[in-house]
Amino acid sequence: MTAEFTPTVVPLRHLYTVADAMRLLSIGRTALYEQIRSGRLRTVTQGKSRRIPAAALNDYVQLLIKEAEECHDQAA
Repeated sequence: MTAEFTPTVVPLRHLYTVADAMRLLSIGRTALYEQIRSGRLRTVTQGKSRRIPAAALNDYVQLLIKEAEECHDQAA
């Protein structure tokens, strides 16, 4: 039995700084960059600045939810 989850869209901006994404995801800088390096969190560059699209944040959260459900289903 899986809990119903209604995804919410990250509001307000289209692009977030690394610091913004850290706060939104409640993870540290090292963990955030590891997710970027592994390809689990997409980014774009704007000049010399790295930005995380709101859609990429939503996709990453959905990936975490899917992985948690799969892990839970395998344990049951």
